[in-house]
Amino acid sequence: MGSGVHGGSGFGRVVRAPFAGRTWREFGYLMLGLPLSTLYFSLAITGVSLGAGLLVTFLGVPVLAGVLAMCRGFGRVERARVRGMLGHAIAEPAPIRAAKGGAIARMGALLKSGSAWRHVLYSVIHFPWAVFAFCVALTFWAYGWAMLLYPLWFWVFPAFTDQPGLQLFQNGDSYTFYLDSPLAIAATCATGLALTLATPWVVRALTTVDRVLVSGLLGPSRLANRVSELESDRGVMVDTAAADLRRIERDLHDGAQARLVALAMDLGLAKEKLTQDPRAAAQMVDEAHGEVKIALQELRDLARGIHPAVLTDRGLDAALSSVASRCAVPVRVAVDLPSRPAAAIEGIAYFTVSELLQNVSKHARARTAGVDVWKSGDRLLIQVEDDGVGGVGGAAGAVAGSGPAGSGLAGLAERLDAVDGVLVVDSPAGGGTTVTAELPWRAV
Repeated sequence: MGSGVHGGSGFGRVVRAPFAGRTWREFGYLMLGLPLSTLYFSLAITGVSLGAGLLVTFLGVPVLAGVLAMCRGFGRVERARVRGMLGHAIAEPAPIRAAKGGAIARMGALLKSGSAWRHVLYSVIHFPWAVFAFCVALTFWAYGWAMLLYPLWFWVFPAFTDQPGLQLFQNGDSYTFYLDSPLAIAATCATGLALTLATPWVVRALTTVDRVLVSGLLGPSRLANRVSELESDRGVMVDTAAADLRRIERDLHDGAQARLVALAMDLGLAKEKLTQDPRAAAQMVDEAHGEVKIALQELRDLARGIHPAVLTDRGLDAALSSVASRCAVPVRVAVDLPSRPAAAIEGIAYFTVSELLQNVSKHARARTAGVDVWKSGDRLLIQVEDDGVGGVGGAAGAVAGSGPAGSGLAGLAERLDAVDGVLVVDSPAGGGTTVTAELPWRAV
């Protein structure tokens, strides 16, 4: 946000904090929170108590459903308040979906909604917190500014009362201490300055708790977030599978299929010439034999791109060594696994290393590269590093750019994310590139 406390040196941030727009918005949020929370608490407690008491009759059901709907409305207000005043966007919870049946079905869906009951819980438990936060924030704010500005207003006491200054304490009738001496006034001002400078950070801590409460109780549940994430990952996997099928179809059509069609035509011509010109027919058959070898190699390469036989037969160590042998630079391969992971994870690990080593060949301008694979806890870790140019080169390829390499790395990151994996790139300019991939360990 434009007038936040961020930026600058630590001392500058502390000095500017009491005047920053973010601080005033957060303070206003806490001041507004108490009256709103009082309203939420009163209506929620009254409504739930009334509905629970009326459950002996049918009237309790619509009353409770109405309270739940009302508290969901409170949640909308609070999410908007957090978004507008604290700059923290919180997603809407899942809507209430009722089966066909009208108002009765709608009430039943509300009563069974965990999200709606969390809104009621927020309306209840936020009230004591709002009272505490309001009192703490207002006390710090008022005492801080009042003491800081004490030199400007302490004259009120001798001018309009019989006291020389603000009375700090009194020990019976024997001794009374007033803040009237220059030293006492200076100490009061210094204390006020310390409180004023500390107030923004106290307010920041208090509003952090509010963010947690609103996110945890008024936002989507973890289960809803996980379902949404899985739906997104499923879409990514479907798109990836469709793209792979299109690639295989294109490779077959433009490569082996076209070559085999030409080969069939050549063999047909050779058959026609066999009786008329045996030498020319033999030459054409010899050329066709060469085309068959090339077509077979293309089919092997295509099969290797789908799922290499060496990976199935001998595991990651041998398969990655085979990939490394085809890289444009010497590659050291070290695989330390207690056993073979599940075939799906093993396949993703293989294609991850293949993609990264391909980027080393294309972009790194490196002299050497290394591949390390090991298990840590319940995770399979893969690290591919090179001593190339770094930046956007090396194993990272054109991650931030466009073109085939960039789109390939984007697809690789999506494929890892679809199985709860992580891709981390460390590629400082001129310092080589290290890419670490993390996959869940799933045993065979």
